[in-house]
Amino acid sequence: MSIRTLDDLLAERVSGRRVLVRADLNVPLDKQTGAITDDGRIRAVLPTLGALVEAGAKVVVCSHLGRPKGAPDPQFSLGPVAGRLGELLGAPVHFATDTVGDSARSTVADLADGQVALLENLRFNAGETSKDEAERGAFADQLAAFGDAYVDDAFGAVHRKHASVFDVPARLPHVAGRLVLREVEVLSKLTGDPERPYVVVLGGSKVSDKLAVIEALLPTVDRLLIGGGMCFTFLKAQGLEVGTSLLEKDMVDTCRNLLERSGGKIMLPVDVVVADAFAPDAAHDTVRVDGIPSHRLGLDVGPETVAGFSAALSQAKTIFWNGPMGVFEMPAFAAGTRGIAEAITKADAFSVVGGGDSAAAVRALGLDESSFGHISTGGGASLEYLEGKTLPGIAALEN
Repeated sequence: MSIRTLDDLLAERVSGRRVLVRADLNVPLDKQTGAITDDGRIRAVLPTLGALVEAGAKVVVCSHLGRPKGAPDPQFSLGPVAGRLGELLGAPVHFATDTVGDSARSTVADLADGQVALLENLRFNAGETSKDEAERGAFADQLAAFGDAYVDDAFGAVHRKHASVFDVPARLPHVAGRLVLREVEVLSKLTGDPERPYVVVLGGSKVSDKLAVIEALLPTVDRLLIGGGMCFTFLKAQGLEVGTSLLEKDMVDTCRNLLERSGGKIMLPVDVVVADAFAPDAAHDTVRVDGIPSHRLGLDVGPETVAGFSAALSQAKTIFWNGPMGVFEMPAFAAGTRGIAEAITKADAFSVVGGGDSAAAVRALGLDESSFGHISTGGGASLEYLEGKTLPGIAALEN
């Protein structure tokens, strides 16, 4: 893979030049207050932004947040992100109240060397996500007009064929930012020749979301540990009662087939925490997987499962984890995710946390991020990379 890097751009001198940076600032916001609840993605782009600021570039940052429908929607404004980004950079971030309109043009025009501007949410413009190449291209033209060079540091978006990710780099000299470069280097270790034993932990709610990565990983991993809501479809495939737990009925046969040809690599829970309802204060107990009551639902893996999974992880030299083991947002059902996360930190292994809810869980549970080898910022992008798919944003940087 041949991609020019931020260091290549800095070597060409960027002082006084406008550099358009595609960042992934898609942070979670509190629905009541609008406050940022996890600023991990903002922190992740600081090394790239800091280097550009120090070099005297006029830095124009663009990002999406949430899934607005191609028109302005106040609940998805990047305004709060501009404030937090300024705090972390230690200097004001000039915020444009539109993406490519009058506010954006004047905000960019007024930038001095070493200053940073943030454009309003890219997805407030239908052209960002359009499948029509002409519409997407027209929006990319407007964005590209704000830069003399382009840096992609939004790994969480590189699997999307969107204007700011795929079309803009065709219009400007382009490089990979520090974050994107690190993500690709780490994930290439997993798809190349990982040190063994190589153990993968998959959780989350749906088998259908992870089927492609399971298919891709099965031939290469030594053990595949499956928890989260998706485990109940596998348990059903073994003929077990799963009560009212999350179940993808149309995936039961697929799971049975995966179990049959896994050669014993797949490990499933042996006990689960079941509750009367999906609620933080619901009555709950731990039961064996062959004793799940028909009227109850599983919301976490149990302590015996944590012990078994931890034993497998303790032997590993390479670990990839994507997806929580239970509903970690509710304290009563967080022990499984915490237990597995702690086991990963104790293993003498190179560990990668595959973004999304897994990364959120690490921070929400107060775990030391530095005790993991790498915490990815891109859940979907990480999985698609491991599946061997071509990621549009990476392909655009290679061209």
